[in-house]
Amino acid sequence: MKKQLLLLLIFSISLYVQGQNIHKLASPDGNIQISVNLSDKIYYDVICRNETLLKQCHLAMEIGDQELGTNPKMTKVSHKNIDESLKPVIPLKFSSVSNRYNQLLLDFKGGYSVEFRAFNDGIAYRFITNKKGMINVKNETLQVNFPDNYLLHMQQSGSFKTAYEEEYTHLYSKEWKSSASMALLPILIDTQKGSKILISETSLTDYPAVFLKSNGSNGMVSVFPKVPLEFGEDGDRSVKILKEADYIAQTSGKRNFPWRYFVISTEDSQLIENTISYRLAEKNILEDTSWIKPGLASWEWWNGATPYGPDVNFVAGCNLDTYKYFIDFAANYGIPYIIMDEGWAMSTCDPYTPNPAVDVHELIRYGKEKNVGIVLWLTWLTV
Repeated sequence: MKKQLLLLLIFSISLYVQGQNIHKLASPDGNIQISVNLSDKIYYDVICRNETLLKQCHLAMEIGDQELGTNPKMTKVSHKNIDESLKPVIPLKFSSVSNRYNQLLLDFKGGYSVEFRAFNDGIAYRFITNKKGMINVKNETLQVNFPDNYLLHMQQSGSFKTAYEEEYTHLYSKEWKSSASMALLPILIDTQKGSKILISETSLTDYPAVFLKSNGSNGMVSVFPKVPLEFGEDGDRSVKILKEADYIAQTSGKRNFPWRYFVISTEDSQLIENTISYRLAEKNILEDTSWIKPGLASWEWWNGATPYGPDVNFVAGCNLDTYKYFIDFAANYGIPYIIMDEGWAMSTCDPYTPNPAVDVHELIRYGKEKNVGIVLWLTWLTV
């Protein structure tokens, strides 16, 4: 009898300790939950309306010889509830954005924390470190596991050098092989049970973008480009990487890292209206934003600077008459800008030698007369 009582006591203690290592966070409306399990790693499940959408996902970060998230030793847990209204400098979707969420902050031994946020339309997490000086981040693990065979809509690339203009592929998660091409963000996941999940990131400062590849067992894991150390020439708008470091970022040891977020929706229209990326982004630090004046633009690149029609009584092309035509078009239809793409200068590598057939100064003068601004296109290497 004593032996049975002892075993029961040990079992009860085991359950109690295990229970202390599970931390739950719910969205303000209670429909979305995150269940964080601290064991050999930091695991989390994402549940929506009592259905587990993502299961046994885990996160980690390797800084120097320290592995954040491996055998985590929690020192503090705190909760916070936020309900505020944000005013975007540029109202891309809404002039006022409601920012309402519940927060779970887990502090760990070793000078790091993991912050989770639960919104009514998704969840997010990020690492926070509190270390002295500069650090080398060797890797970050974002592992997502699917409890069922989900349909993935994604752009896949054979390398980190991409214009983010790849064709979309539509592939079931169990069919995505670990040897296949990695995917760019965002990735849209259809659970085919009524929920859609959009995975993306925000607040990337001094840090590379994340790519995802199949882990070979109905899930995805992160892949990052290394920090480039030496470059070589590769045309007027690109460079070749000749040498790479063995780390993905060299950054301040005291910082907030990028957010990894998961928009959860039941209707496609909710994806269009979503503002999580803005809500998670760093606050605006510009004191004066009056100079920012967004507006529509007429862009001649779309038709190769070759307008046509009964009112085109000149030779169309990259010349003064064509650009004056675009300025007139913009003025007639209340468009505040025209964009002058490649061709206004003699070379894409030299913005100071103008194309004499275009005469940028005359076009600026003519644009002011018509109340139309001019935006000049340059390659990033020239800038």
